Amino acid sequence: MTCIVGLVDGGEIYIGGDSAGISGFDLRLRKDSKVFVKDEMIFGFTSSFRMGQILRYNFSIPPHIPKKDDYTYLCTDFIDSLIACFKEKGYARVNNQEITGGTFLVGYKSNLYRIDNDFQVGMTRDRYDACGCGENYALGALRAMEGKIKDPKDIIMNALSVAEYFSCGVCTPFTILNI
Repeated sequence: MTCIVGLVDGGEIYIGGDSAGISGFDLRLRKDSKVFVKDEMIFGFTSSFRMGQILRYNFSIPPHIPKKDDYTYLCTDFIDSLIACFKEKGYARVNNQEITGGTFLVGYKSNLYRIDNDFQVGMTRDRYDACGCGENYALGALRAMEGKIKDPKDIIMNALSVAEYFSCGVCTPFTILNI
């Protein structure tokens, strides 16, 4: 289910997402957005609405110690706190000592990151990224639009529209926020 698209433009971070709640072949359009701003971060999630609720309402973003660069902070303090929160709320899954969670994009200090199911923190060389079942369609659209469309919200809207056209797990209305 889902397509989440993130884009960095001139120091601002934009994230857009669809409204599909999918279970097998069943579709429910959700009012609760998959995209939100919390403190100094912007999030867009896939995987589970429960995971998104934990991120939004239970997860306390740890303070960023100034001596750590942003990436080190995210890979250590942020992820360690996230795993602890997911465990406490019963969301993290442990199998053979391997802990798994879910996938989401997070924007922080003019950079876009992807947190994967194994809690790795990814940062693409492109100024955009996507996740969810529509991500490959969105990434193709983003690449094709490079340098052709200037407005970041239009870029994200077009990428989400392409994902919706090709993926049965992506559905309007779309939400686009920025910080």
